[in-house]
Amino acid sequence: MSDKASNQILREIAATIDIPDSAYEKANRRYKDLGEWFKRPESRAYPFDPHISPQGSFRLGTVHRSDEYDLDFGCRLLRGITKATHTQRQLKELIGADLEDYRRARKIENKLEEKPRCWRLPYADELTFHMDSVPSIPQDIGQRQLLREAMVKAGTADLLAEQVARFAGAITDTRSSNYEIISPTWRISNSEGYALWFESRMKLAMSLLENAALQAKAARVEDLPAWKWKSPLQLCVQILKRHRDEMFADDPDGKPISVIITTLAAQAYQGEQNLVSAMERILNDMGNYVRDKKPRVPNPVNPAEDFADKWGIADYQHLNLEGNFWTWLQQAQADFKIVTQSRDADFIAEQVRAKFGMRVDPSSLRSAVGLGAVHAVTSPKSHAIVQPPARPWRSF
Repeated sequence: MSDKASNQILREIAATIDIPDSAYEKANRRYKDLGEWFKRPESRAYPFDPHISPQGSFRLGTVHRSDEYDLDFGCRLLRGITKATHTQRQLKELIGADLEDYRRARKIENKLEEKPRCWRLPYADELTFHMDSVPSIPQDIGQRQLLREAMVKAGTADLLAEQVARFAGAITDTRSSNYEIISPTWRISNSEGYALWFESRMKLAMSLLENAALQAKAARVEDLPAWKWKSPLQLCVQILKRHRDEMFADDPDGKPISVIITTLAAQAYQGEQNLVSAMERILNDMGNYVRDKKPRVPNPVNPAEDFADKWGIADYQHLNLEGNFWTWLQQAQADFKIVTQSRDADFIAEQVRAKFGMRVDPSSLRSAVGLGAVHAVTSPKSHAIVQPPARPWRSF
């Protein structure tokens, strides 16, 4: 099949799993509403200059269609609270009290739930989602400098490392031994810095992003929210996460976590201009970025943190997390090879339904790429890998 046809097929898949712009816009309104709530003079957090920022897949523009969505945001108090003046518990309870007031004022029936690092507020209107609020304060200057040096040592450009390190924060974690006492040791987090790093990977295809900005009548790429960029990297991550979800529908606790898929995909991506080339590169190379020693999958904005830390923890061995990652990657390679090599629109639509749980109209594929009605490739309908390989492979 031609590259044009293969690319169109992947774009059809991406279109079926993407969420509408209205969902991103609703998320932005929710962030704005929360920001305005915390900025009220009556807010408990008001004296400490609260700042609300989106995090996670909504910030990165990599949300894929699901039954329920994670709407993550950070609530950072920019002044007046430090590790020397407050405990983690005091910070978290301060933010929790304002969120409880918000819940009551907005007449949200679901109760506020405390999680180890955040407060969760389940919410449902046109979309069903839960809002996770992560309390934090700015990281101290010395720690930010250490992070910058660690990123540069790991291969990050010095200017990017400096920009990313500025956003480093200290977050609360109920599992910390220092949670209830004054302590200089808080968990490091940098979701905004991670977003900047991810954007730097998307910008390897800058000409495509500039065209998107031009069509949106924006002066610069940076003037567009990331979800409007629609870069090949973002679309690949959306597709891969949806494939993962469908494959592990019966084993959600054992599935590869999104931040590992997103990080490895971004590291493997080299600025490919079309979707099929980007997917080939990512699937062929992402396994090469898993290290043999700890940290196995380093956080690019905090290289000492291991996104795959649970792979080696005894309490999680029954989930077979590392084996499941390699099994999923091999299956993804096989499935995308099948979909992009077949010339039968009905068969491709059947595979999309089986592998992604989504429907693609065969007639749209025929009209878009002139596909016929003869199977070029056959495959079982189920995800079936008997034994995961030991280390990276190539099937494209």
